[in-house]
Amino acid sequence: MDQCECNTSLWKERDRGRRNWQSDGVRQPEPASAMSWRQQAEQVQTQAHVFYLAFKHPRMPWYARLVAACTAGYLLSPIQLIPSFIPVIGFLDDLLVLFLGAKLLHRITPPDVLRECLQHAEDAKERRKDENRSAAAMIAAIVVALLWLLLAFTANGLMTAYIRHYRLP
Repeated sequence: MDQCECNTSLWKERDRGRRNWQSDGVRQPEPASAMSWRQQAEQVQTQAHVFYLAFKHPRMPWYARLVAACTAGYLLSPIQLIPSFIPVIGFLDDLLVLFLGAKLLHRITPPDVLRECLQHAEDAKERRKDENRSAAAMIAAIVVALLWLLLAFTANGLMTAYIRHYRLP
């Protein structure tokens, strides 16, 4: 790859990253078609955490809290416009309420509160990853220790059987 192609790809990457930011500094999600299912699930989890943190934020307006509470209340309520046991349509109204509630909440929440809550959510996500890594390392160490003990006891038993079998009378 020559220098021109490399610079072009860098500019494209820079522009792609810039397109995901609004003028007020709040990062916009990537298009769903460009992400895998796992990335989309992580993005939904992050957005849910952002809205939870925004709901608890002291500078959050009361009407934004009301929208969040009503959206969550409708989703958790047993009384719904279209019952959830009706295939497909029952879940579509829940999805529609969730989508509209999230869009409205994103629009009426002050940008600085959203930025701050997004930063806290990203930090919490990194802490969870670090905790998962440390837990995985601990589990791996325990597995290695158990395998070593199993191997040591097996070798001890085999050596004992060998010595008993070939002992001189």
